Amino acid sequence: MTRRPALTEQALALFAVSADDLDGVQTAARAVCDDAHLAEWVDRTATDLRAAMGEPSPPPALTPRPEGDPAVLAYLPVVAFAEALPATLAWADHVGLAPNLMAATMRDVGRMLRRNRVWFGNAGLGDELAGWLPRHLVGSILEIGRLQHERCMPGMRTSAWFLAEGADWSPGEPGVNLHIPESGPLDPGAVRESLRAGRTVMRRRFPDQRLRVRYCISWLLDPQLLEYLPETSNIAQFQRLFRVGPAKDDDGDSSVRKFVFGNPAGPVESLPQRSSLERAAVAHWRAGRHWRVHVGRVA
Repeated sequence: MTRRPALTEQALALFAVSADDLDGVQTAARAVCDDAHLAEWVDRTATDLRAAMGEPSPPPALTPRPEGDPAVLAYLPVVAFAEALPATLAWADHVGLAPNLMAATMRDVGRMLRRNRVWFGNAGLGDELAGWLPRHLVGSILEIGRLQHERCMPGMRTSAWFLAEGADWSPGEPGVNLHIPESGPLDPGAVRESLRAGRTVMRRRFPDQRLRVRYCISWLLDPQLLEYLPETSNIAQFQRLFRVGPAKDDDGDSSVRKFVFGNPAGPVESLPQRSSLERAAVAHWRAGRHWRVHVGRVA
């Protein structure tokens, strides 16, 4: 079997694949050229992504990977994403999204490759982080400045809260779910600029979608953080941008372990306490308390 590799230099650059992952990704791409079962999975995945191009989340779910060399399978989603990338870029050009915006969005692939190593100690992409990335390839999420803006259908509990709050939103209407990528400090000015720029992009590029409500679901919106952090902290100022609602998840401990500490498996006593946030997390756990994930909508 012969097949032209989809893993172009452009894909590697836009995905921000690091030197640590470059060989693994290229090996997987070569394997796809020689293995019909791998090629079928890549083609089916890319076809599913192209069919959902431009639609709000949720994107198509990745199907189980075929059997094969684990080192190859670990990078197989990246090859599939590269296969779909030309269609993504063509759609973005048609909609009028700037190339630098798309580059910022696509670099999340490399970010997830690095995160997989830190969180799980494995090269490539496990199912959890691979499953996050289809939204980037179908264009439902865009990284606009400091925040990622995802056009999506709110879940049942979030929808119920919108209605109870009297939000400017109607059932069955998509909203913009905001995410905080790991790209430096949560600078208040950068966040406000992202919110301003994001609203402009959504209104100009998706005028047929009533994207009236913007919201965030995160442990960063847990009001308990304010018991430990000063009002001038970046997190406190971030929370003040939102009308914070009820806890979506009564156990946000796993999120804090992952995003603050890199998902270590050791006891609380072994966790570092270099920053005010790390000290707050540890003190909270030592007091026998738990962190929670909250929903909030932009005030």
